Amino acid sequence: MSKLKPGTSTPRSGQYERVGPRGGGTGFEVTSTRGNPLPPTPKAGQGYRLVDPTKHK
Repeated sequence: MSKLKPGTSTPRSGQYERVGPRGGGTGFEVTSTRGNPLPPTPKAGQGYRLVDPTKHK
């Protein structure tokens, strides 16, 4: 999955890792639910990638 920009609507509920401008992980994760905007990042060029989708039964 490509890097998602801050403020975009979350495509799938789960844990999102903040990634740097070149796609490297920062070790910081946020939980976001589908449809809600991803939070802002502290540095320009950072974004998010899904690392652990929520499992529904």
